[in-house]
Amino acid sequence: MYEPHEPTRDDVDALVGPATPHFAFQLRARVRELVADLPKDHEVRRYAEEQMQRLDRLGYASSKADEGPREARTRPGWEQIPSSAPADA
Repeated sequence: MYEPHEPTRDDVDALVGPATPHFAFQLRARVRELVADLPKDHEVRRYAEEQMQRLDRLGYASSKADEGPREARTRPGWEQIPSSAPADA
């Protein structure tokens, strides 16, 4: 029989790590559900809330921009990119 355990930062990271703009809002909902029963001042809940904010920004972005340099706005075709906002902006 499966016994639920208290969520950890690793559990939050497992959900957030592979996030893409397309699935950011769905993952944010899963993170919210994961920590819903934790007290508001719990360390993991606070961390999860930071990550949910990050996922919210990612949902409106075209990249997490976690690695590598930003693309220069002088790059050919930049004007045709409909959404060029990274999640950290």
